[in-house]
Amino acid sequence: MVETTQVCCPRCNSKKIYRSGLRLLGNGLRTQRWLCRDCAFRFSQSHVNTDIASETLELPNSGSNLRKNVVSRRDFPSQIRLNGLSFLRGKDVRTHEVLPSHHCSRKRLNNFRHYCSDSQVGALTKEAKNLVEEAQQSNAQREGTIPTGDIKGKIIEFAWWLKKDGKSEATIEGRVKLLYVLTKRGASLYDTESVKDVIAKQQWSNGRKNNAVDAYSSFLRMVGGQWQAPLYQTIRKIPFLPKETEIDQLIAGTTKRMATFLQMLKETGARCGEIWTLKWEDLDTESKVVNITAEKNSNPRVVHLSNKLIDMLQTLPKCYGDRIFSFKHMPVDHFGTLLGQQRKRLAHKLSNPRLQKIHFHTLRYWKGTMIYHETKDMYYVMQKLGHKNIKNTLLYVQLEEALFQGETNYISRVAKNERDICGLIEAGFEYVTEFEGAKIFRKRKL
Repeated sequence: MVETTQVCCPRCNSKKIYRSGLRLLGNGLRTQRWLCRDCAFRFSQSHVNTDIASETLELPNSGSNLRKNVVSRRDFPSQIRLNGLSFLRGKDVRTHEVLPSHHCSRKRLNNFRHYCSDSQVGALTKEAKNLVEEAQQSNAQREGTIPTGDIKGKIIEFAWWLKKDGKSEATIEGRVKLLYVLTKRGASLYDTESVKDVIAKQQWSNGRKNNAVDAYSSFLRMVGGQWQAPLYQTIRKIPFLPKETEIDQLIAGTTKRMATFLQMLKETGARCGEIWTLKWEDLDTESKVVNITAEKNSNPRVVHLSNKLIDMLQTLPKCYGDRIFSFKHMPVDHFGTLLGQQRKRLAHKLSNPRLQKIHFHTLRYWKGTMIYHETKDMYYVMQKLGHKNIKNTLLYVQLEEALFQGETNYISRVAKNERDICGLIEAGFEYVTEFEGAKIFRKRKL
């Protein structure tokens, strides 16, 4: 949208106006649409300017064919009579007809279809109300273009209510955003059937629809309302698992900050939100460990880091205060957008469209699957990933069986000293046996 200073808002007289596009009218004409930056009021306005105080309308009939209006300059008072009815011209006399340029002066006319429907008959100036403007505001509120002040205040109150209820910042942000989306798309938060109708019409996944239902259910609990919440059946799909070489290609092809973030996700198997909020005090470079503060009611944990990741972390500039990757209250969503841009460029460069399927949580799936493949211990995987329910860990068992089913190819390495042993373990090899004083390690081919 382009800002302009040549149009004033008919509601608040603000000049901070954006051009929001064209609207096709019923008669085939097009009219310019404007959006006020201060009060969010949408309105139509033509480029026709006329001095209402010095012009009158000559109508050939009682108003049945108002498009044949003739505008002429006469020194008549502003209040005239139309077929015996008193009519007072106000600020918002509107017509679809564009007047000739010699009739234009300094007053702008808004575009609407019918003259009589635009003004109130038999009323004084101070008492008259523009019926079209009221209808437009009403339609805008029904369409959710501009939520009323009461709704905005209630949503802000809802955010504070969630904060007092102990909900996390991510939960509060997600639920508030969903309520705003519902109101903008025509839902009335005081009408449960309206909310159901809007949610059902959205081209969302069933999981997102359930999130919208949960957000509105929380809002109803705050205001003391009840509703029969719809239930959308979610179908859980097996997530995409890339090869380790593809993950390494993505890490090598991104920026320094993004590469360090991805390497941290790969080695720890943590959620992106947990790594996003890491502080420098959580990192112990001497012991090569990081303390992860869990989110989503998971368990906190301590994870060992490789020398490669420690070196990458030490090269990062400390420009985010006490945090490693972000400022306080900075959402991780925009960082995911940056990943999408760099990932797309790299996938095109390497001619590997599979890289487009890798996102932050993909690395958690990959890490959990690798841990179970090496240990075959569900409880160990549960501890490493911070799960509180063993049912969440069953997914990694399915992924491991699907990824390594029938695979018997290994890479073998022999270590004769402590340095070789440490290097192989850091590279993902597992100990097998000892032969003639040498230790044998193996690793599956990916």
